[in-house]
Amino acid sequence: MYTAGFVFKPALTECWHSIKVVELIEGDPIRNVLYVDLTRRRYWVEERADLFQKYIGGAGVAIKLLLEECKQGVDPLSPENPIIFAVGPLNCVFPMASKTVAMFKSPLTGNLGESHAGGRSGIALRSAGFGALVIRGASDTPIYLSIYNGKVSFRDARVLWGMRSSYTVGRVIREREPMAGLRTIMRIGRAGEKLVRYACVITETYRHFGRLGLGAVFGSKKLKALTIAGTNNIKVRDIKAYKELYQEIFKAETTAPALKKYHDIGTPMNVMPLNKLQALPAYNLKSATLEDAERISGENLAENYLGRRVSCGHCPVSCIHLAALREPYEKEPYFYKTTMVSYDYEPIYALGSMLGITSPEGLLKLIDEVEVAGLDAMSCGVALAWATEAVEKGVVSSGSEGTIIELKWGEYNAYIKAVQYIVEQPNEFYKALAQGVEYAATKYGGLDYALAFGGNEMPGYHTGPAAHIGYLTGARHSHLDSAGYSLDQKILASKDAPTPSSVANTLFEEEAWRQILSSLVICFFSREIYKPETVQKALKVVGWDLSLEDMKKVGYEILALKHEFKRREGFKVDALRIPKRILETPTPFGKLDEAFIREAVKEYFARLPR
Repeated sequence: MYTAGFVFKPALTECWHSIKVVELIEGDPIRNVLYVDLTRRRYWVEERADLFQKYIGGAGVAIKLLLEECKQGVDPLSPENPIIFAVGPLNCVFPMASKTVAMFKSPLTGNLGESHAGGRSGIALRSAGFGALVIRGASDTPIYLSIYNGKVSFRDARVLWGMRSSYTVGRVIREREPMAGLRTIMRIGRAGEKLVRYACVITETYRHFGRLGLGAVFGSKKLKALTIAGTNNIKVRDIKAYKELYQEIFKAETTAPALKKYHDIGTPMNVMPLNKLQALPAYNLKSATLEDAERISGENLAENYLGRRVSCGHCPVSCIHLAALREPYEKEPYFYKTTMVSYDYEPIYALGSMLGITSPEGLLKLIDEVEVAGLDAMSCGVALAWATEAVEKGVVSSGSEGTIIELKWGEYNAYIKAVQYIVEQPNEFYKALAQGVEYAATKYGGLDYALAFGGNEMPGYHTGPAAHIGYLTGARHSHLDSAGYSLDQKILASKDAPTPSSVANTLFEEEAWRQILSSLVICFFSREIYKPETVQKALKVVGWDLSLEDMKKVGYEILALKHEFKRREGFKVDALRIPKRILETPTPFGKLDEAFIREAVKEYFARLPR
């Protein structure tokens, strides 16, 4: 049986709230938290070493700040909902420690909102001299923030508000703001302005704070964008040990076969193995295989459409793949418009197989439209898949009171128009769909095939019980919380008979360990390289003296704090809905057993303190 990076099962009373306090390097700017009040247009810096000494950074610091800043029961789209960004002690120091954690109250679920993004975001925030950024209040007019080496400017963004394309917004800001190559530019599209509950925040054009609606929170604050950069130096405690460990980690990352695959083909390499395994959700999960899936596979896209690879800051892998989409102009022969479209497995699943789209060009056009609007591709695709089946079943009409246009599997032009309608919200149906599939299905019917877990739309893995148990129990209801899809495949390979208890405990341990990785903030693609012993050594050279047991305790504590926030905001385990569709469509394990899933969910939550 697969286990997480560590296995540690103390008595709850001995573990929770017993975290070691570490000493930070003198003068390390990570202890600085920048507070920005949009309502009053003022900012200040507070020294919050207490947060980083106990909770490391990233997810740990962010959840503590969210509990401090977000009052119980606030409307996620009100000025009282804060936005928290946080980085960790390995950002700027080690390769693939390049991400930023965002935390907020989610307008999609009404509960914990947590999203991670790479690009230059983590490097820029720490280089600017901060470990965290807290955004309070709301502006009365559209603005964007410019943050450089501790100075914050409030820029007029009225000319940017309402621009059709998020790409154009980024271009305008790039031309106006300094420190190209060092800065991060985060911005929303029209979906965020229109408060679509699964609007995303785009950073460096091709990366995203994708899930749970951070873009709508930006929009509610009239915050169009923010740009951050700085030139602060980062100290380490032992320069010799640092150089040696850096080389060790860098070599591992540039020679690991799994990371080479991420470089060569990227995450779309998952399409064909999942299809062969009968675990690729298709047609709103009416099927777990897609005919002609090879047309939208990573291999086909790389061979015939790949135009460029891009890397996040301080990462040698370059897993970001951009397709060169050439479209002829109608009245100009031999003249083409070329658009670079970022593609990953998640948008291929959600906007491809879930909608029955196998045309590579059609898929890329749809992905591009979602990017232009600034929508989370996963939530958008799952919502459209439900809408298509709802029309099929007569639950929703295809007339003016419903989808307006006829949605049919594989018809990408209709889906492109539907994406525009989600943003524009021309009728009550699209106003409902803009609030997520859970809300729309509750209002119109069709909950049995509305694929959401805890209100968050389903990720692209129908691999077995562990995947779906992970979606139900994960703090974000994300596949990245505990990697249940990976556990399923390991169980299949081992031929061990899983039990609800074994699955629940393995997922719990994995999610607890991932709190450490998310506090550092390390890309999960490198999780096999940043094992507990390596993390311990990396932390030591930058000044954090933590034993393996100390890290375990911190991981547990952070996970407990997330669930404390969730319970405070009304999350109830007993109210978790299991979509009937996941029990109907066979997985590689056959059809799933609802009783098995419920028992595992019960076992998982029994591990948390009350």
